Amino acid sequence: MSFAFDKKDLPFIDLHMHTNYCDGKDAPEQMVLSAVGKGLKVVGITCHSYTHFEEGCSITPQNELAFIEEIKRLKEKYLDKIKVLCGIEWDLCTTSSVGEYDYIIGSMHYYRRGNKYFPVDKSKKDFIESVNTLFNGDYYLASEEYYQNVANIVESTNCDIIGHLDLITKFNIDNNLFDENDPRYISAYKKAVDTLVKFDKPFEINTGVISRGYRLAPYPSKQVYDYIKKKGGKFILSSDSHSKENVAFEFDKWKELL
Repeated sequence: MSFAFDKKDLPFIDLHMHTNYCDGKDAPEQMVLSAVGKGLKVVGITCHSYTHFEEGCSITPQNELAFIEEIKRLKEKYLDKIKVLCGIEWDLCTTSSVGEYDYIIGSMHYYRRGNKYFPVDKSKKDFIESVNTLFNGDYYLASEEYYQNVANIVESTNCDIIGHLDLITKFNIDNNLFDENDPRYISAYKKAVDTLVKFDKPFEINTGVISRGYRLAPYPSKQVYDYIKKKGGKFILSSDSHSKENVAFEFDKWKELL
């Protein structure tokens, strides 16, 4: 990560948000203005790394350099109001990028089988189909593979921030698909955390899952959060906002987790 900040500044930093350069609603400048209006000290505008099999959700190689240039412009324009950074959310399925970024968020959104990709978080229907197709409906086997891949995020993406660690629980409100207290699930996420904490990278406390109406609490879940904390992991708040209204979403409510 090409910048440093004090721990006391963490509630006033949001480094995960998406714009109309990928799957977000608003332009980068609108996100910056929202961050200024909410009193942030640092704002990071991110794009989803290019995924050739699902271009609608990611930035295209043709737009990537334009995105970087736009963030450079905003850095200068708002220099006296806020520190603007340019980031990328690098998916494990991405193999290359045409630009240079201030920081990288590492994440996993897909299972891969050869040249085919199966979504984890696109929709509940798609996730169920992924688990049925790849794991014969065994959500614990799906969780084990998911966390095995997540454990490799830092080494695979060279990321500075570990994104929404337990994304696999997005559609599992009230354990409606699988029991998050099952020993197999617990063992799977603990193995991933045990590997990742060694890299001393912050884990997201990601409130985007709340703003989009999927959960009432952020990623990671309390039990996963408690285990990361027990193992000495550190955290950073992220809104994962896809619209200007949700920049720094509920940061005041969850900043105590820092």
